[in-house]
Amino acid sequence: MSRYYIQLAEQVRKKLGERIDSCDVSWGQLTVTADRHHLVEVATVLRDDPALAFAELIDVCGVDYRDYGGDGAWQGPRFASVYHLLSIKQNHRLRLKVMLDEEPPVIPSMVDVWASANWFEREAFDLYGIVYEGHPDLRRILTDYGFIGHPFRKDFPLIGNVEMRYDPDKQRVVYQPVSIEPRVAQQRVIRDDHRYADRLMQEEEE
Repeated sequence: MSRYYIQLAEQVRKKLGERIDSCDVSWGQLTVTADRHHLVEVATVLRDDPALAFAELIDVCGVDYRDYGGDGAWQGPRFASVYHLLSIKQNHRLRLKVMLDEEPPVIPSMVDVWASANWFEREAFDLYGIVYEGHPDLRRILTDYGFIGHPFRKDFPLIGNVEMRYDPDKQRVVYQPVSIEPRVAQQRVIRDDHRYADRLMQEEEE
């Protein structure tokens, strides 16, 4: 499978040229990185070129690289908007990534290229604060309309900024400062035992 994607990467490089920043295959997945100013053009080529035919946008997600690598190792842009594409016709996949380093991060909407981007972009806006310019209805989709902040950002407090409750006297929902004690996230422990060793051996055999 990786050999196929290495060949596909060569095709993508030839068709997109300087409009993309990188095109690499890792862990059997093809990832293309593009500048936001070329995003619409790059996405249109990926969709319309018969040899690529990425007609399906199956997901859009945000990424927050704050503290990535630990100890300030990450020096690149803080945010990314990532598009996962599928070609049913050619039976291949591609990840399209755009790095963003503004506050708020701003990127063109892909709704005119793939209609399915609509709710995906609203989700990334809600959770990461990524602004998709040209989106027909960019508003929160998972959190409440009065929610403050973007909960998937690395610097968002675990207890949130405000809490809501129903006030029987006012007969409506009200917002107030959080009343619970702050808590500290515990690191997930990965044990070096036979379960993980067996899984690694299975992956290597495949």
